[in-house]
Amino acid sequence: MNKIKLIKIITFLTLSMFTSLSFAQDKIMPYSQVPSEIKSYIKNHFPKHSVIQSEIDMEGLSKQYEITLSEGIELKFNNKNQIINIDGKSKLPDSVIPKKIRQYIAKNYPNNVITDWEIEGKNQQIGLDNDLDLKFKKNGDFIKIDN
Repeated sequence: MNKIKLIKIITFLTLSMFTSLSFAQDKIMPYSQVPSEIKSYIKNHFPKHSVIQSEIDMEGLSKQYEITLSEGIELKFNNKNQIINIDGKSKLPDSVIPKKIRQYIAKNYPNNVITDWEIEGKNQQIGLDNDLDLKFKKNGDFIKIDN
Protein backbone atom coordinates (compact mmCIF):
# COMPACT_ATOMS: atom_id res chain seq x y z
CA MET A 1 0.00 0.00 0.00
CA ASN A 2 1.45 3.38 -0.89
CA LYS A 3 1.98 6.10 1.72
CA ILE A 4 -0.65 8.48 0.32
CA LYS A 5 -3.35 5.83 0.47
CA LEU A 6 -2.31 4.90 4.01
CA ILE A 7 -2.41 8.57 5.11
CA LYS A 8 -5.91 8.95 3.62
CA ILE A 9 -7.13 5.88 5.48
CA ILE A 10 -5.65 7.05 8.78
CA THR A 11 -7.11 10.54 8.29
CA PHE A 12 -10.54 9.11 7.49
CA LEU A 13 -10.51 6.83 10.54
CA THR A 14 -9.35 9.66 12.81
CA LEU A 15 -12.08 12.02 11.57
CA SER A 16 -14.69 9.28 11.89
CA MET A 17 -13.65 8.63 15.47
CA PHE A 18 -13.85 12.33 16.43
CA THR A 19 -17.20 12.72 14.69
CA SER A 20 -18.69 9.76 16.51
CA LEU A 21 -17.28 10.97 19.83
CA SER A 22 -18.87 14.37 19.36
CA PHE A 23 -22.30 12.77 18.95
CA ALA A 24 -22.06 10.34 21.88
CA GLN A 25 -21.57 12.13 25.15
CA ASP A 26 -22.14 10.82 28.65
CA LYS A 27 -22.36 13.53 31.28
CA ILE A 28 -22.68 13.04 34.99
CA MET A 29 -25.47 15.18 36.33
CA PRO A 30 -26.71 15.99 39.82
CA TYR A 31 -29.63 13.80 40.86
CA SER A 32 -31.57 16.99 41.57
CA GLN A 33 -31.67 17.60 37.78
CA VAL A 34 -33.10 14.17 36.95
CA PRO A 35 -36.72 14.41 35.66
CA SER A 36 -39.40 13.93 38.31
CA GLU A 37 -40.92 10.90 36.52
CA ILE A 38 -37.63 9.06 36.87
CA LYS A 39 -37.27 10.04 40.53
CA SER A 40 -40.83 8.78 41.19
CA TYR A 41 -40.08 5.46 39.48
CA ILE A 42 -36.99 4.97 41.63
CA LYS A 43 -38.80 5.98 44.83
CA ASN A 44 -41.71 3.60 44.09
CA HIS A 45 -39.74 0.54 42.97
CA PHE A 46 -36.36 0.89 44.71
CA PRO A 47 -37.11 2.70 47.99
CA LYS A 48 -34.33 0.94 49.93
CA HIS A 49 -31.61 1.80 47.42
CA SER A 50 -29.58 4.97 47.27
CA VAL A 51 -28.59 6.75 44.07
CA ILE A 52 -24.85 6.41 43.45
CA GLN A 53 -24.67 8.28 40.14
CA SER A 54 -26.91 9.83 37.50
CA GLU A 55 -25.87 10.44 33.91
CA ILE A 56 -27.39 11.78 30.75
CA ASP A 57 -26.26 10.02 27.60
CA MET A 58 -26.57 12.16 24.48
CA GLU A 59 -26.33 10.42 21.11
CA GLY A 60 -27.10 12.80 18.30
CA LEU A 61 -30.56 14.19 19.03
CA SER A 62 -31.50 11.30 21.32
CA LYS A 63 -30.90 11.17 25.05
CA GLN A 64 -31.09 8.53 27.75
CA TYR A 65 -30.80 8.75 31.48
CA GLU A 66 -28.63 6.21 33.26
CA ILE A 67 -29.01 5.88 37.01
CA THR A 68 -26.76 3.70 39.16
CA LEU A 69 -28.21 2.57 42.48
CA SER A 70 -26.66 0.85 45.45
CA GLU A 71 -26.19 -2.94 45.28
CA GLY A 72 -25.10 -2.67 41.63
CA ILE A 73 -28.46 -1.87 40.05
CA GLU A 74 -28.34 0.14 36.82
CA LEU A 75 -31.45 1.75 35.32
CA LYS A 76 -31.84 3.26 31.85
CA PHE A 77 -34.66 5.55 30.80
CA ASN A 78 -35.47 6.78 27.29
CA ASN A 79 -36.00 10.39 26.25
CA LYS A 80 -39.66 10.07 27.34
CA ASN A 81 -38.46 9.20 30.86
CA GLN A 82 -39.74 5.62 30.52
CA ILE A 83 -37.74 2.72 31.91
CA ILE A 84 -36.12 0.64 29.15
CA ASN A 85 -33.48 -1.40 31.00
CA ILE A 86 -32.82 -2.68 34.51
CA ASP A 87 -29.57 -4.49 35.16
CA GLY A 88 -29.09 -6.00 38.59
CA LYS A 89 -26.93 -8.46 40.42
CA SER A 90 -29.72 -9.96 42.54
CA LYS A 91 -33.50 -10.42 42.37
CA LEU A 92 -35.34 -7.42 40.93
CA PRO A 93 -38.46 -6.17 42.73
CA ASP A 94 -41.64 -7.88 41.52
CA SER A 95 -43.13 -4.45 40.87
CA VAL A 96 -40.80 -3.84 37.90
CA ILE A 97 -41.59 -7.12 36.11
CA PRO A 98 -44.93 -7.58 34.32
CA LYS A 99 -47.20 -10.07 36.11
CA LYS A 100 -47.49 -12.44 33.14
CA ILE A 101 -43.70 -12.76 32.93
CA ARG A 102 -43.39 -13.30 36.69
CA GLN A 103 -45.98 -16.07 36.48
CA TYR A 104 -44.16 -17.74 33.58
CA ILE A 105 -40.87 -17.69 35.51
CA ALA A 106 -42.51 -18.99 38.71
CA LYS A 107 -44.01 -21.91 36.79
CA ASN A 108 -41.08 -22.80 34.51
CA TYR A 109 -38.04 -21.66 36.54
CA PRO A 110 -39.16 -21.91 40.18
CA ASN A 111 -35.60 -22.05 41.51
CA ASN A 112 -34.44 -18.91 39.69
CA VAL A 113 -34.97 -15.18 40.02
CA ILE A 114 -35.06 -12.35 37.49
CA THR A 115 -31.95 -10.16 37.69
CA ASP A 116 -32.28 -8.17 34.43
CA TRP A 117 -35.13 -6.74 32.36
CA GLU A 118 -35.08 -4.81 29.09
CA ILE A 119 -37.42 -3.47 26.42
CA GLU A 120 -35.94 -4.57 23.11
CA GLY A 121 -37.89 -3.17 20.16
CA LYS A 122 -41.36 -4.72 20.31
CA ASN A 123 -40.25 -7.33 22.84
CA GLN A 124 -39.07 -7.67 26.41
CA GLN A 125 -36.07 -9.65 27.52
CA ILE A 126 -35.29 -10.88 31.00
CA GLY A 127 -32.17 -12.41 32.48
CA LEU A 128 -32.23 -15.02 35.20
CA ASP A 129 -29.66 -15.65 37.91
CA ASN A 130 -28.57 -18.81 36.04
CA ASP A 131 -27.42 -16.62 33.09
CA LEU A 132 -30.38 -17.68 30.94
CA ASP A 133 -32.01 -14.93 28.83
CA LEU A 134 -35.66 -15.24 27.83
CA LYS A 135 -37.56 -13.21 25.25
CA PHE A 136 -41.21 -12.22 25.58
CA LYS A 137 -43.65 -10.19 23.51
CA LYS A 138 -44.68 -6.81 24.94
CA ASN A 139 -47.88 -8.44 26.22
CA GLY A 140 -45.80 -10.96 28.20
CA ASP A 141 -46.22 -14.02 25.95
CA PHE A 142 -43.08 -16.18 25.90
CA ILE A 143 -41.20 -16.22 22.58
CA LYS A 144 -37.95 -18.10 23.09
CA ILE A 145 -34.80 -18.68 25.07
CA ASP A 146 -32.29 -16.14 23.76
CA ASN A 147 -28.67 -17.16 23.58
